[in-house]
Amino acid sequence: MTERAAPSSLWTRLMRHPGFLLLPGFGIVALAPLISGTISGFLRAAWGRSDALSLLSAVLVAALSVLAYWVFVRFVEKRPFTDFTLPGAAREWGFGALVGFGLMTAVVGVIAAGGGYAVEGTHPVKVLVPVFAMALGSGVVEEVMVRGVIFRLLEAWLGSWAAIALSAAFFGLAHIANPNASLWAAIAIALEAGILLGAVYMVTRRLWAAIGLHMAWNFTQTGLYGVAVSGLSMDGLIDARISGPEWLTGGAFGAEASVPATLLCTMVGLWFLWRAYKTGQVLPPRRIALREAVEG
Repeated sequence: MTERAAPSSLWTRLMRHPGFLLLPGFGIVALAPLISGTISGFLRAAWGRSDALSLLSAVLVAALSVLAYWVFVRFVEKRPFTDFTLPGAAREWGFGALVGFGLMTAVVGVIAAGGGYAVEGTHPVKVLVPVFAMALGSGVVEEVMVRGVIFRLLEAWLGSWAAIALSAAFFGLAHIANPNASLWAAIAIALEAGILLGAVYMVTRRLWAAIGLHMAWNFTQTGLYGVAVSGLSMDGLIDARISGPEWLTGGAFGAEASVPATLLCTMVGLWFLWRAYKTGQVLPPRRIALREAVEG
């Protein structure tokens, strides 16, 4: 006679539930920017501000974010750490970077064609160092948190469609405190970037492509074309003049709040969602998956 397995404890069931795991996941990964920010503050006090320190701080926060994510996955979730495996990493990162560069180049091109963007001069190449630091830090930290923790766990709990909607809304709202932000800017970020980055993660099931896209998205706007990114203005290679209606240019928030960016990038995000669906990467809610496992 086969012995029936003993029922798991409430704590064990909680620790296996993705909805519960959102809390420790968010908390552990959020420690990375707090720790790196504290260390960077001490270094600034000792050495003063410099481009080299900005780059060092970005590398530090990126490394700590990946480490914190590894700790959460391996010791709290207790599952294989697959989001950052190395085989194929360069290819996926490069693909994402190419998509990010292409999209932002197309958006700036449309704005220029409408008379909202003009080149007035150039800046020295050294301005790219702090821009790259910004792109690296934001690309890794935000993708680990939003796609690695929030989207992935929501998807395991509520299914892919709800996870895309909720993580995109969170991503948009997270930008509402940025300089020059507005409700429309948050909505635009949710539609054009939240959907796109979540869909890219669904297609690849790793974080490399999403990080590459996010980094190139930010770096291309500011580093190459001198356009504000999410309300943050930095010098880029091109000294640009932005003028015209906000629906065309995005105003002080930057091109991400423009209608051209919202339409173009959302359409590409929907295409990636379609690819995820066609390749069987859309997951059902947990209750349905568990029911099907029992019945199957």
